[in-house]
Amino acid sequence: MKQDWKPGTMIYPLPAVLVSCGSCEEEYNLITVAWTGTICSNPPMCYISVRPERHSYPILKKNMEFVINLTTEEMAYATDWCGVRSGKNFNKFKEMNLTPGKAAVVSAPIIEESPLCIECRVKEIVSLGSHDMFIADVVNVKADEKYLDPETGKFDLAKSDLLVYAHGGYYGMGRKIGKFGWSVEKKKTE
Repeated sequence: MKQDWKPGTMIYPLPAVLVSCGSCEEEYNLITVAWTGTICSNPPMCYISVRPERHSYPILKKNMEFVINLTTEEMAYATDWCGVRSGKNFNKFKEMNLTPGKAAVVSAPIIEESPLCIECRVKEIVSLGSHDMFIADVVNVKADEKYLDPETGKFDLAKSDLLVYAHGGYYGMGRKIGKFGWSVEKKKTE
């Protein structure tokens, strides 16, 4: 039997990402975001949703660029800390021993410790209520070479132990149980 609850955002798990922003070292900041995702594959587009009262909001709005840095289980403490501390009071890169790196296309820094950094340029900002959605074009992706298969050249993100967020908690991804299309794959006959 199911109970009715008041409407709420209960779509879990979500990626727990660190969004980096700023166009110069003095302005660099990190914000933890779980309201993020893909919205189009061709052209590649994604979004982040940010509360206007957050310290990063005016930085994002001024520069209209950011980087979505995927996080790992090893980065869990820093991911949480950057979400509960304000960049007004702390240099989050320094406090969490994270390394700002140079992005290829945008001014915002990447996080060197992240397995995958998605460089984004804001296309539109939509005010939705508690959060504003920054809809962005993906202009470059930086992938850590240690997750490349040396034989195939394929990127194996599963080896990075990605971090996800679900209803107030951080979790590892768990084991793989299938792949896209496996339910309808033709079985090889011998």
